[in-house]
Parts: sequence; structure tokens; C-alpha cells
Amino acid sequence: MQRILFPVFIALVIPPVIAQDGSGAVKLDDLRTRIAAVPNTHPRLIADAAQFDAVRASLDDSGSTRDVLANAVIRHADLLADVPPIERELEGRRLLGQSRRCLERMLNLAMAYQLTGDVRYVRRGEQEMLAVAGFIDWNPSHYLDVAEMTLGMAIGYDWMFDALDEASRRTIRGAIKNKGVALPFTTKHNKWVRATNNWGQVCHCGMTAGALAILDDEPELAAKTVLNAIENVPRSMKAFAPHGSYPEGPGYWAYGTSFNVMLLAMLDAVLGSDFELSQMAGFDETGQYLSLVTGPSGATFNYADGGAGRKPQSALYWFARRYHRPDWLLGEQARVKATIDNFDSHDAGSGRNRLLPLALLWMDDDQALEEAEIRMPLHWQSESSTPIAVHRSSWTDPQSTFVGLKAGSPSAPHGQMDTGSFVLDADGVRWALDLGAEGYHGIESRGMNLWSAAQDSDRWTIFRQSNLGHNTLVIDGKLQVAKGHAEITDFSSEPDFPHSIVHLSAVYKGQAHSVRRGVGLLPSREVVIQDELDGVMPSSRVRWGMITPSRVESQSGPTLRLTQGDQRLSLTIVEPGGATWSIVNTERPRQPWDSPNPGTQMVAYEVEASDKSKLRLVVVATPGSCDAPVGERFKPVSLDDW
Repeated sequence: MQRILFPVFIALVIPPVIAQDGSGAVKLDDLRTRIAAVPNTHPRLIADAAQFDAVRASLDDSGSTRDVLANAVIRHADLLADVPPIERELEGRRLLGQSRRCLERMLNLAMAYQLTGDVRYVRRGEQEMLAVAGFIDWNPSHYLDVAEMTLGMAIGYDWMFDALDEASRRTIRGAIKNKGVALPFTTKHNKWVRATNNWGQVCHCGMTAGALAILDDEPELAAKTVLNAIENVPRSMKAFAPHGSYPEGPGYWAYGTSFNVMLLAMLDAVLGSDFELSQMAGFDETGQYLSLVTGPSGATFNYADGGAGRKPQSALYWFARRYHRPDWLLGEQARVKATIDNFDSHDAGSGRNRLLPLALLWMDDDQALEEAEIRMPLHWQSESSTPIAVHRSSWTDPQSTFVGLKAGSPSAPHGQMDTGSFVLDADGVRWALDLGAEGYHGIESRGMNLWSAAQDSDRWTIFRQSNLGHNTLVIDGKLQVAKGHAEITDFSSEPDFPHSIVHLSAVYKGQAHSVRRGVGLLPSREVVIQDELDGVMPSSRVRWGMITPSRVESQSGPTLRLTQGDQRLSLTIVEPGGATWSIVNTERPRQPWDSPNPGTQMVAYEVEASDKSKLRLVVVATPGSCDAPVGERFKPVSLDDW
């Protein structure tokens, strides 16, 4: 790898964290003072010249994760040489795909330039930025598009600044201001400013990046933009309280939290402070969230809108370094290297894994990670607005069992009717899965309202969104109550019987008086799923279902044996006696707008309520590696006695 030594700039002495008034709002005048003290040097966003010097000095062709990633970034940048710049092509109402391509290209090209000093990367980046600057706009009606485009342009402008000619700087700077940073103050495109979901994190990050990149020419706009972010991004960051969970699921955690981290890193790097944003409740714990919700199969507990796949996240390296928790990076080196191994020329410029180059700025030595003691809990509950609980038998045993249980409400951000649903891993395999989100564009292009949570919304006609398409209960074929909310009412991490119980009555209002589900992990590594219903109308039918990618190997009485490759899992209906398994096709789309779900099926059974109106459904899942299974002779007790 070619290495060129760059000059090291003297670090700016930053005054202490600015005072805050009685309301907790940061003072604009103090921000003006702080911005006026920023030296007229680049790079400054996220990292300065000295930090890039340190990254280059750490590369030694030893095959470390940092070396592998650095070489991959340079290779990626080389592949972009003949890829034409993006064009202003919308998919439906979004330009977001193109914005993400811009960001991915600029991070790889600008990082490759910082690693090698080769101006070929600047010329290619300049071509991209001038093309984007020429767009009529960056689609402000869907402001995420503007945010990611502005961030890409800001990174390119800042990290390549010294090798750009003045005419290009002027054009790019003008576009960053007029098509990005100025819009919230000069147009109607500002509804996102007070957002409480990932939009707040992403958009404030993008606007702050643009503002700090051009602050030499626009100091007042920079001060106002930073103030806007500091005052409003806490609305989104409240989601991390109290223990670092994320209501929109791990997929959207990766999105919102990554941009949140970039925002804090930029504030720290340029202004010398993150203004106590990193001290918000739960933020110091959220670095473990992805590990906690990732099973030994490598798949995540993907409640809400999101897939179960787990990609490397550069933000995790920031968290691990910031909070001295290398165990939060469990498996991350392997994910980075696997992503790089699977990278090919078609991926260059696609927008996928666009933030991965940032990991180079926050990585520590591989050996420190390999020797890190795992301090994360085996059993955990979020205690958040979207309550979840997870239980696992081990962090290191490849045959360990993992189960996740979801409470909350279908009407939560990106919510689905998955209240009471569970996922299950054993012997390195995902047995009970969540199908994930339906594609947004395909639904929207039909004129369907995907984003209303009303009970009669089009959203609940989609199989993947309704309780019919989840591992939860269905009573008389009816939907869950969209505005209902379920709490985890009992949680135990005691090693003899770790368990969680969720009170589901509010999401089955009008269908039953009381509905509870308990999930427990037995010492044998088996899992018990127990449902207790009261006040069910006579003759009502209650369906228990579990979607699985497995093949049914055999059935013997109440026991169903599933297989995936060489692994086996048995499901035993303990109660009620006489219930029998059936198979529900989940591959075939139910409606014209539903996507197929290849390789999946639901194993299910139905129970009819008697005049007593009380039901108890008990299933035990037994991994094939279990030495002393108790599934077929398990003696259930009331959830009250768990």
C-alpha cells in the first residue's frame, strides 16, 4: 500500500463545555464563539489530519482487521474509477437510493485519498460531487434523501478539500448550503426537525455535517444548524432509555444510531464537545444492543420492520472505544472480513455498507478484542416503550439456545402486529423466524397507505405486518388491536429458570378478557412457550403458530420433529391433550401485494374454547443436541407460579 506522510496540525485548545441556560437549551452566542474559534483547516469532520496520520501509521500489512479493511476501501475506490456518477433518478417518492450511493462513494474515495494521498481518488470524487451539485434539488419532500446526500457531499468536500480546485470548492459548497443545510430555515421542509424516530438522527447528522464542513464561509448558518441539532436530536435519543434498546428494531438501530454516532463524533471533532448528548439515558448501554438481540445463528431478533441479517457496523467500534467495552464487538471482526470477502465489482457504488470505512477511525488492535471478557448479560429485558426480553444459555457454546420475546404495540414506530411473537435459535440454527418487513416501494406504488397504524389501515392487510404472519396467537382469524400495548409483567434471570411473561390482553381486546404468554429457558436448554387465556368466547378458535425455515422430518402424536441440514429440533404440544400439528403455507403470497417467503412454512395447531372459556397452550422446544430432554414429560404450572 502506498503511504504518503501528511503534515500534522497543532490541535486547537477548546474551551470547556458551554454553559446551558435553565431550560437546558444551548446558547446560540456560545456556539457562535466556539465556531469562530475553529481553525480554517481541513479535514475536520469526524477526524482531523493527525487522526488520519495515526490510521496510516497503524497499517502494517499484518492481515489485521484494520489492514484488511483499509485495503478493501482502496480497492473499492479503484473500482469506482469507471462507474458513472449518480443521476437524479427517483424510485417512487424517494431519491434515497441515489443519496446512499453518493455517501458510499464519497466515504470510500475520500478515505482512500487520506490513506494513500493519491489524487486520482479526488478527481473521481470531484466528478461525483459536481454531478450531484448540478441536480435541481436533492428531493427535500423526503428529507432523508437530502440528509444522506448532504453528508456525502460534506465528507467529500472536507476530506478532499486540499486537492480540490477553488471553482469546484465554490460549486460544492454552494450546493451543500442551498440544497441541504439552509432548507430547514428557508423552506417548509422542516417537519423532521422535531422527529422522535430515526429521521431525527439521520437528518440532524446530515445537516450538521454540511454546516460544519462549510462553517468558514457560513458561520451563522453553522451555529444555527448545530443549535437545531443539539436542541432536537434528544427527541430521537430518548428511545435509548433506559437500557439502550431501540423501538424500531435492530435494523433501524443500525441506521439511526450510526448517524447519531457520526453526529456526536463530528461535534466532538470540530467543536470539542458533544454537549452531553452521549450522556442521555441508555446511550451508554446501547453499544451492547445488537449483540444482545443477535442469536448464536448470527440472525437478529428482527421485530418491527427489518430483516434478520447482521452486517458489520462501524458505530460499534466507536461505542467500544468510547465506553471501554471491547466485548460489545463480539463477532464483529468476522463480520467485517466476511463482508469484504463477499464483495465484488458489482457492489462498488451500490450504496450497501456505505459507512464501513469509518470503522478505520475507531478500531483497536485485534488481540484486545480476542482477549476481551464478555460482560454482557445472558438474560436481559429492555424496559422500554417497546419492551423485549432475551434469554440465552451461553455466549460461547455453539450449541447454545437463544429465545427472544416481544411486547409493545403494533402502532409503535415501524410497528407490526408481532406483539407476543418470539424467535428461537438452537445448535447454531434459527428455528423460529420473523419474516421481516414488506418492501415499501411495492406497497406505496399501489397507492396503499403503508404508514397508517389505524385498525383499518392497508398496513394490516399485508401478511408480514399482521399477526397472521408472526409467531404469536390468532383468535378467530382476527387482527390484533393496533392501538393496544403489552407489557412484560414478569422477568427473571435466575439460572434455574430464566423467563419472561408478557400480558397481551390489550392487543386482544374484545377477543378475550385476559391473554398472557410466558417464555422460559429450562436447564436442559429446552424452551417452554406457555399461553394462558381467560374469557375466550365459547367455540372461538385460538391458533398457535411458528414460522420456520425447517423441513418437517416426522410427527409422532403431539411431537413434531424439524430438521435443517444435520440439526434437529422437536416441538411437543404438552397442553391441551389431543391437539395435533398442521402445516400452513407461508411461501405463497396471500394477496397480490404480498411478497413470497420462499423456504418457509408455519407449524401450527388450533384449540377450540369450551364453555369454561379458559385455555392453556403449552409447547416445549427441544434442541437435537439436548442430552436429557424433558419435553414430552414436562409438567406445566400456572404462569402465576413461574
